[in-house]
Amino acid sequence: MKIGFCGLGRMGMNMVARIQRGGHDVIAWNRSKSKKDALLQTGARWAESLEELVSQLEAPRAIWIMVPAESVDEMLAQIVPLCAPGDIIIDGGNCRHTDTAR
Repeated sequence: MKIGFCGLGRMGMNMVARIQRGGHDVIAWNRSKSKKDALLQTGARWAESLEELVSQLEAPRAIWIMVPAESVDEMLAQIVPLCAPGDIIIDGGNCRHTDTAR
């Protein structure tokens, strides 16, 4: 399976490694390019933009976001318009359960 991943902080980089150990292909994006070299060393692919990330995934897409709770709405506002019906966005951050249900 090919999965998109947004947010390469401490938890995000570890999740990318775990997903890859499970045999999945990861295409990742991070707002800062400081994690790019470390990501590429894991064998994952780097997307320069959210548009590029989405375009590299086949429908139905699965995109995992791992960003701080206060950034989830902003991330969704950027990525949802790029997606299509049937795509899945996984909120892996530390949001309140009521926010996730919303």
